[in-house]
Amino acid sequence: MGKCSLKGNVVDMAVGIIMGGAFGKIVSSLVNDVMMPLLGALGGVGSFGDQFLWLGADPKPATLAAAKATGQPYLAWGAFLQTTIDFLIVAAAIFLLIKGINQARSLMAEKPAPTPDAPPPEDIRLLREIRDALLQR
Repeated sequence: MGKCSLKGNVVDMAVGIIMGGAFGKIVSSLVNDVMMPLLGALGGVGSFGDQFLWLGADPKPATLAAAKATGQPYLAWGAFLQTTIDFLIVAAAIFLLIKGINQARSLMAEKPAPTPDAPPPEDIRLLREIRDALLQR
């Protein structure tokens, strides 16, 4: 492995990391700003990302931000659901991307050059000679 191949791999990896980060932001925005509000509207609870289960002793705060400010226990199940959906979308996209790359590689792979026909076995050669001799009669 020479220096050039190592540099190429590092550049490819850097580009992949940058693109992955940008893709992650796009997916997060899709989930946070589009999917979760739609799911919340369908469920009649507002945005699912803001949903939480209050475990504190005081009365339940109106918002997740207010619950965080109290310092009392709560379960932010909406944020967990949102993060899980983010992960599933990114995992599916990466799976499809790798599947596509592998399929492209297999299509682009060099196919072995066809080998010239090997001479036929001795018995086949003799049978052909007999056939040709009979046809000449």
